Amino acid sequence: MKRISLILATVLSFAFTQVSAQDFFKGANAYKAGDYATAIKEWKPIAEQGDAFAQYLLGAMYKYGEGVPQDDTEAVKWYRLSAEQGNANAQLELGFIYSEVNGVLKDDTEAVKWFRLSAEQGNAKAQNFLGFMYHNGNGVLKDDTEAVKWLRLSAEQGYASAQRSLGFMYDKGNGVLKDYVEAVKWYRLSAEQGDASAQSYLGFMYLKGNGVLKDDTEALKWWRLSAAQGDIYAQNNLGLMYGNGDGVLQDNITSHMWYNIASANGNESAGESRDKVASGMTNEDISKATAMARECMKTKYKKCGY
Repeated sequence: MKRISLILATVLSFAFTQVSAQDFFKGANAYKAGDYATAIKEWKPIAEQGDAFAQYLLGAMYKYGEGVPQDDTEAVKWYRLSAEQGNANAQLELGFIYSEVNGVLKDDTEAVKWFRLSAEQGNAKAQNFLGFMYHNGNGVLKDDTEAVKWLRLSAEQGYASAQRSLGFMYDKGNGVLKDYVEAVKWYRLSAEQGDASAQSYLGFMYLKGNGVLKDDTEALKWWRLSAAQGDIYAQNNLGLMYGNGDGVLQDNITSHMWYNIASANGNESAGESRDKVASGMTNEDISKATAMARECMKTKYKKCGY
């Protein structure tokens, strides 16, 4: 996986390092060209001399198996050397490695430590994940007030996942007083950045009239956007909307299609709803709905009958 963003960050950070510009940029140019072996060759001596940013880049190469076999242990070695010098991105990556559910190095307490160090430097991603750790009580005592604190810091920097999570905290009254208007505000900011879960939540707020005027058409709009990204709850809700004729003309065929898609993608209740709709349909209509569902999924939700 190419991580061109790393190279852009390299260029921005170069002025603050005391390394050979020629060797450093030779590695950067090689990386851009997909020549990871040369990038490693040029960056490794710089990293071994103690440059924190080169150490971070080397850690990323091992983490993602670029120019070298993927090796989390080696990645941790280089990330740690960089992180201990205060590199916020390396601290963030260490947090990710230690928090990986199926990772051999999983250690939530260690993950919290590194997320916190990065978050305290203002890293929006680290703030988001530190908030997540507090909300779930992973590696730290569960504390929704502390979770809201870190999520807000991240959300105010425009990080979509944190905005969605902060909206959820206001929606449910976790760590803050329940406030649907505030929930809608944060859901919308995240949804407008394309976050599928936020779009799904925002659709629900419009359906129920929580924090906004009830508007089935607006709910349908956000669920379509979310469903097109594969959100199984939005897909299920579209089945409901078409089945009931809420915000759209009643249409059992399209309702069946969305329920069928949601069920195929793992929504446990969608199959029962699909079969209930099917009980009032002809075999011809069911065949048409199934064909539409197949085309919708095949085209990655580009052609879904409308």
